[in-house]
Amino acid sequence: MRIRVTRSGGLAGLTRHAEVETGDRPETAELERLATEAVAAGHPEPPPGVPDGFHYEITVDDHTAHCADPHLTNAQRELIQHLLREGA
Repeated sequence: MRIRVTRSGGLAGLTRHAEVETGDRPETAELERLATEAVAAGHPEPPPGVPDGFHYEITVDDHTAHCADPHLTNAQRELIQHLLREGA
């Protein structure tokens, strides 16, 4: 499973992204579970967020969903934190 997270917005308006192929990683099952839940709970188009908040695009294989601060599900937040290696 290929998982890609793109974060945009925030005070500086910078864009960051990370991509991972789950393959034989030790955390494969957990990443795939989080990714499936994150996309299922997302929106087909970018939802409204808050001023200076982050917007996220989560792509799992051929399925893309959007979400925004402060309305992230636990799965979205955990996946974003894992892939971007920082708080979300």
